[in-house]
Formats: sequence, C-alpha cells, structure tokens
Amino acid sequence: MAMRFEWRTSLCTADFPATAYEALRLRVTDHTPFNNLGWMCAAEQALGEDQRLQILLGWDAEALRLCLPLVSSRERFAGLPFRVLHHLGYPLADRLALLSLLGGEDMRAALVLIRQRLPHALLQLNELSEPAGEESALTEWMARSSTAERRLSCRVPVHLISETDHQEVCGDPRYKLRRARKRIAACGAQVRRITPDALSMPTVLQALQEVESVSWKGDEGVGIFATERSRQWMASAFTALAAQGLVRVVTLELDDRCISYRLGLLEQGRLYDYNLAFLPQHADLGSGRVLLEEWIRWGLDEQWRWIDASRVSLDNSSHQLHERMTGQIEQWRWSFYSWRPSGLLLGLGLRLWHYVKPVLQKRRAQRAGNPAAAHTSETQPATSSTTPGPAPRRAS
Repeated sequence: MAMRFEWRTSLCTADFPATAYEALRLRVTDHTPFNNLGWMCAAEQALGEDQRLQILLGWDAEALRLCLPLVSSRERFAGLPFRVLHHLGYPLADRLALLSLLGGEDMRAALVLIRQRLPHALLQLNELSEPAGEESALTEWMARSSTAERRLSCRVPVHLISETDHQEVCGDPRYKLRRARKRIAACGAQVRRITPDALSMPTVLQALQEVESVSWKGDEGVGIFATERSRQWMASAFTALAAQGLVRVVTLELDDRCISYRLGLLEQGRLYDYNLAFLPQHADLGSGRVLLEEWIRWGLDEQWRWIDASRVSLDNSSHQLHERMTGQIEQWRWSFYSWRPSGLLLGLGLRLWHYVKPVLQKRRAQRAGNPAAAHTSETQPATSSTTPGPAPRRAS
C-alpha cells in the first residue's frame, strides 16, 4: 500500500493523533524526552509571530510512520534574509531523534512535498542522534539538494551506572569531590532530591529561575530562562513532563534557599542532565560536581542505567561528566540547500566559507605563534555533498 501523507498545522489540537504519535516515538531508536509530545507542544506554543509551523505526517494504513514538525522563519546570512526550516524545538531541544520509519523512496517523496509546501533556501535539522551502525534516512536527501552538509555538532559524554559506582571515584576527581563536600558541610548546605509533579513544578522552576538569573548564564543572557519566550516554553514543557513523572532535580540548599541545582529529564532509565546554575557568591563550593555525584547515587538507588550530558560544546567542553564518562554519543546537524535561487546562493556561500575558513584559521594561528593549531585547523568535521550525485555514506 502506498504511503499516505498529510499536513497539519498544530500538534496541540484535540484531533491530533497523539496515540499514534507516541507509538511511533517509542518505535524509533534513540528517541528522547525532547521528542515527547508535551515538549513539542510547549515549543509550538512559544513560537514567535514570524514563525510558521507545518507538520508532515506519513501513514501506512492506520500506522503513523513519519512525523516531521517544521518551523519556517526568516534568518539573515551575511545581512541577507533567507527562508529557513528548522525542526520544532530548535534551539532548546538538546537531543532529538528523527521520528521516521520510512524507506528511501518514501523519504524522497517527503522531501518533494516539503519543498512544494514550504519553499525555502535551507532545511536544517539540529542535534539529531543516530543509532550506531545504521544508515540514516536523511542520506536520501543529500543527493537531492544543491548543497548538503552533515556536520558533527557535539560528542556527548555518557556514564553507564554500574556496581563500581558504589565505590568512591578514583584519581583527581576523588580529591575534587572530597574538597567540595568539605566546603559544603562547613557552610551547612544540604543536598536535596526533588521529583516534581505538575502542581509543584511551577514553584520549583521559579526557584531555579531565580538562581539562573543572577548566575553567569543570566548575566550573559544564555540561560533557559533568559527570555520571555524561553520562560514560557520551559514552564509549559517541564509541567507537562512532570505530569508524566519524567522530571528530576537535585539542589543544594542553604537556609532553605536553593543556591545550586541540576535539572534533568528521566526516561527509560536514562537521565538527561539538561541544565545547571549556581549563585556566584557560592562558586567556590564546587557544588556542580557534588550534584553530579548525587545523580549517580540516585541512579543506583532507583536502577537508572545511564547519566547523559544532554548537550555539550563540540570544543573545550567543561562538563564535569567528562571525568566520569564511560562512552560518548554523537549528535549531528544536517543542512539541505534547495535548488531555488536563494538555496543555490546560500549553498555557494557555504562552499566558499569551507574554502576560506581554514585559510583564516591558519593565518590566525600563525600570527599567534601556534603552528600546531595552524595544522589542525585545516580539518573540517563535516561531510558534505556540493553537486548532484550519490550521497556519501555516514561514518561508522
């Protein structure tokens, strides 16, 4: 039977096939809480007036095989406006799985429908994790784009919880953890575990927001509560997920006031360490490392399997889970440039940038007197296809 495609304009309406969506989500390997319908609906409700949502559904009889919610907006590159499509949830969804069980021919048909319904210069899907050893359905789109790029966005450290975690960590992390615990004990602060529900979540979020607002994240405007839009998003998303029992928080409290926290999402035995902040006057306590240890202890108590940093910087990541990691998960950014004049122009700009960037980096490194950096800057962590032809295979 031929695949039947359908367009929707909202995930939040009463007639949206929520049961079929959840069945699809659970069938897709590496799905995350950021694919949860509660999170997606919160992202939809936080969209700006200049953003347009279109959801492509693919049905095989009564079974949902594809759900791709795309947000259309204008973005500027080199000062020029271009129509760009992003997966709903960008940029606050830390890790997504592509909710697709389609084969190659149906994926090609989906791309044609997207280009007809949503004319664009660039379709970009960020923070996609992919099952190891499996070919991505998106490789079908690379050869059908004027320019395409698959770029590594981060390598996320993960920790497999095991019986060895009952013992004290070894090496330098042990002494850092001991010093942090001594400082915390000396000031009288207490670690607390919180499993909020829908009723208590707003109060918990308010306490976390107060900490972030005076932290360096608040000063630089990069926190999850930095704007009215993101505050609305976080309130709706975490309240919806707390109603499902998916939210966990560990806090450090002094005189009944939160002075540091880690906020996470728990699903199927995997804890996604989503956000943390601390009051600047207590920065010397080393609370982040202690609260990370509390995640692991909580996992031991409740038989979680994994602790993940849900996202880190690709270079120079300072996430403390690097000290405890037992593995890594790669997250990728896929970019597909259309055959429209705007897509051709933007794709040409990308190819020129790939040519110019290593030269600029090499010159900068030479001026700084760092020949090693000049050499390593010539390597580009991306796979791209700039002309029609066979799509490159993903790295193993």
